[in-house]
Order: sequence, then C-alpha cells, then structure tokens
Amino acid sequence: MSSTTTLAATRPSRLEGWKADLAASALAALAMLVIQAVSGFPTLLDSGGDNDSVMRLAQIRDWLGGQSWFDLHQYRMGPEGGFVMHWSRIVDAPVAAIMLTVSGLTGSMAAGEVTAEIVWPALLSVAALFLLVRAARLLAGPDSLIPALVIGAITLNAMGLFTARALDHHNLQLVFALAMIVLLLAPGWRRAAGAGVCAAVMLAIGMETAPYVAVAGACAAATLLFPGRDGVGTATGFGLGFAGAAALTLVATVPPASWWDAQCDAYSARLGVVAVLGGLGLAATAAATVSRGMSARSAGLLLLGLAVGVTAILLAPQCFADPYAAVDPRMRAFWLDSVMEAQPLWRTFELRPENLAQNYVTPFIAMALLIIAMRRHGPQRAEMMLMAFLVAATAVSIWQIRGTNFSLPFAIVPLAAMVAAARSQVGERTVKATLRMVFAWLISLTLVWSTGSHAIANAMMATHDVAVEGSDGGKSKCTADATYARLAQEQPTTVLVISNLGAPMIATTPHRVLAGPYHRNNAGNVAVLDAFMGTPDEAHAIMRREKVGLLAFCPGDDETASFAGSAPNGFMADLVKSSVPSWLEPIAETLDQPLVLYRVR
Repeated sequence: MSSTTTLAATRPSRLEGWKADLAASALAALAMLVIQAVSGFPTLLDSGGDNDSVMRLAQIRDWLGGQSWFDLHQYRMGPEGGFVMHWSRIVDAPVAAIMLTVSGLTGSMAAGEVTAEIVWPALLSVAALFLLVRAARLLAGPDSLIPALVIGAITLNAMGLFTARALDHHNLQLVFALAMIVLLLAPGWRRAAGAGVCAAVMLAIGMETAPYVAVAGACAAATLLFPGRDGVGTATGFGLGFAGAAALTLVATVPPASWWDAQCDAYSARLGVVAVLGGLGLAATAAATVSRGMSARSAGLLLLGLAVGVTAILLAPQCFADPYAAVDPRMRAFWLDSVMEAQPLWRTFELRPENLAQNYVTPFIAMALLIIAMRRHGPQRAEMMLMAFLVAATAVSIWQIRGTNFSLPFAIVPLAAMVAAARSQVGERTVKATLRMVFAWLISLTLVWSTGSHAIANAMMATHDVAVEGSDGGKSKCTADATYARLAQEQPTTVLVISNLGAPMIATTPHRVLAGPYHRNNAGNVAVLDAFMGTPDEAHAIMRREKVGLLAFCPGDDETASFAGSAPNGFMADLVKSSVPSWLEPIAETLDQPLVLYRVR
C-alpha cells in the first residue's frame, strides 16, 4: 500500500483548534439527533431489548425515590429481598441531575425523564466525536477532521451506543476511554494526570474496562523507557492521577460495609488497593529513576509489575478465574451461552456469521495501517499507543463480542488518518487518486461491511430457501413500553416472566419479577428456569413458594421458544400449545395481545 493511502505525515505537537473541533463535533452529533427526531425517537417507546438502559432508569428512580446512594439493591427483582446490582452510581448522578433540573422547571418528572433520555446520550455523543477528532488530529494533523467526524458519526450511530434512552454505562465508559487515549497521546504531566483520573473512573464504573486501564498504565510506564524527560512527567502524572481517583471513587461510591467483599464484577477496596499501589508505585519509580539510565528504569518497572501482580493475586485471587463461576451451570447452558454479546468470535461464526464483518474488519484494517505507518517512518508515540489499545480491544472482542464497543471506535482514528491521506491526493485530478479516495472511504465504514455481509447472507438464505434462525412468524417480542400498559393496571404483585422481559417490566409497572438478565440474580433466574421447564405442578409449587400473583406470557420472544424447545413436555411448552392449567385464570382482553396475562388462582 502506498503512502498516499496510509497515514498522513503531519503531526501537531500540541492540542490545537479545540474550539473548532468541538463546534464541528456538536454539529455532527446534532445531525445524528435530528435523524432520530425525524423518525420519532423510536427507542423512547420501544427498548428493543436494551434491558440495561431501562434497568438503569429504574435504578435512578429508586434512588430519587429515597433509596440510599450506597444501596444498589434491586428489591423488585429476584426472590424476596432482591439482590445487589454490580453497577455504579457514577452513571446515575448526571442522568438524575438532568431529570431533577427539568422536572423542577416543568413540574413534571415524566418530562425530566424523557429529556434525560434524549439529552444525556446526545451530550456523550458530542464528547465521543470531539475526542475522536482530537485523537485523529494528534495522529494525522488537521486534514483528518472531516474523515474523523464522518466515520465517527456513522459508526457510533450504527452501534447504537448514543441513541435516545441509551442510559447504560457503556457509552460513558467509551467517552472516558477516548479521553484517556487523547490525554496520553500528547505529552505533559497534567494531561497524563487527567488520563489517570479517566482510567480510575472508568474502572470504577465497570470492571470490564480493566484491560484498557492496564494498557494505559503500561503506556504511561513505557514512556520512561523513551529518551528525554517527557516520560518522567507522563509516568508521574498518570500514576498520581490514577491513585488519587481510585481512592476517591472507592470512598464516594462503594459502601464501607462492602469494601472488602470478594467480588470481581464491581469496584471494591481489594481492587482499589491494587490500583492505588500501581499508581503510587509508578510515580515513585519515575521519581526515583529521574536521573538514572535505561537499565535502572527497566528494573524499577519490573519490580513494580511484580509487586502489583502479587498484591492482586493475594487480595483478589478469584478475579483470575472464570468471571461467571458463580452462575448456576443450568443458567450458563441455557441463558449465558445464548447471550450474543458474551459470545467469542468462533461462536459468533456459528450463530451469526453475517455479523463478523461489521465487528472485526475495520479494527484489523486499522491495525494494519498502524503497522505500515510504523514501518515507513519508524515507531512513534501515537502509533504505538493506539496499536496497544486496538490490540487489547480486539483481543477482548475475540473473547467476547461486546469488546467491539471499544475496538470499533478505537479503529476510527487510524481509518480517519488513511482517508485524510487519500483525500489530499485528489488534487492531482486523476482517476486513480479519486478511486483510491473512494476506496478508502468505503473500507473505513463499518456500515458498509455490515450492509454487504447481511445482503450476502440474505441472498444465500433466499437462494437455499433457508428460514431465519429464531424466526417467530412476525409476532411481537414484547419490548415496546405500551405492551405493559394493561399489566400496570393490576394490583402490585410478583410476576412470573422470562428474563428478557424482567427489566422492562420493572421500569413500566409497579410489579416485581423473579427473573432478569443479570448474573447476580442467580436464585431468581433458576426459579424461573425450573418453573418453565418443569411440569405444571412443579411450576405451581414454585409460584406458590415465591408468592407469584401473575404470569406474563410472550409467545413471540425467542426465550419463550427456547424454553418450549428445550423442554417439550414442560410448563412453557404447554402454554405455547394453549394448554393452560386450571389454576391459571386468563385476563380475557390480553388473549389476543403480544403479552398474555394470567392470574394465579
């Protein structure tokens, strides 16, 4: 590949033109918002299976309704008493602030909720686009502005992380990750300290970002091995910022009674100690070797790595084992093994091969571009750091496809640089240069790969007359809010329902449910599994034990079909066949609705 289609050579030494970049990013985000508005903000009325966002809304309501800041129990899901969610209040606070501000001005909490559901993701989309532009500028100069905005807006919009009602923590984590990268790309201890703060906050929000925090720490430490004094400032700033924010977020968000709990899916004192040790240790190593040679710095970093590793093993050994070890084996086989975002690449190839191109092609192209650039002019700070983050995110996405929430956005930066280089050659007014630019644009867009692969898959299925797996004959999957209007009119009770519908039911009705797609709700999920896959008599016994007053049945949901198919003689299979036991009283007006309701006699 020639230099005209790889990375541009111009690299600014400082963060220039940030006001123009912010204005352009805001306009691009506004365009994304207008597209949603023209279509009527469909995600406000139908979660489309985004359980985490509606569950987040329910959690914020509980907090505003009087539940303690430190109390993350979801009392209306699972067996009596509920269970503790593994989420962080860091995400709840800004969303709640928007809700309270608007409700105070309008006198309507409903208006506050709708505004927050639109404004919060939109603000995060502005931040994400701005940070992508800044990273592209640092890598390839000002010519990368337009490519970064176009590729970024199309990719982020296609991913759905910033659509209305996207209240889940993944979009905020991505923004902190991009901020961390941008601050590390430019030298300076203040920026490095900011990167350390971003890393710690991102980790406190969700432990799934640990690989990217580790890469950031490694990048900050590696700067000590480069000539010059910039590395000392970067390592010191990052270490102090990371240690300080790690300690502060622990005190501010984790209840003291849970500090020393042995948990790996949420932040705790055990992990906080490792973080503080790593941050302070990095700053101390930088200070102690400021006037020493390469060998002394290397030895110091090696000792620090050993100390942090040993401490992590001693304080949190369970975090080096299977993260879902506590999940009941039956739930792993029936539920976890069918969650698409938790599937590895090879399993995705078996289940949804048409999704491979949209999730993996652009990150690999981006890594190839970085390798070409480093071979052409030698390794540079920006290329090496971006490569480290891309490799980590792609490795995570190969293990679990949810890693693409980071690998796809990270890939935008080298891809924008490639398009910028191709655009710069169009001035030659040759057909070859124009075609090269068009080709660069096309291969940079995840949407192009997605559209192409799905078109091929659909054509092949049509040719071979293959039915789409999981087809439900057009029946509703019961994800629209309106589906639960009739259920909300019933007196509050416990509802037996599949886990896919537990979170939206919590958010739209006053009822409590047994099941929900959360690994900590082990007992509730197992109870529902046993009820639907057992005999009607066994289901009745479980419902009496759990004081279930209503049963909600959604014939069109894939989970319903899965239950019926796995246990053809079970309770769910009987419901699918309209064989209803006498102890269930149908609510007549729901019999022809997507969600059929029964009262337990």
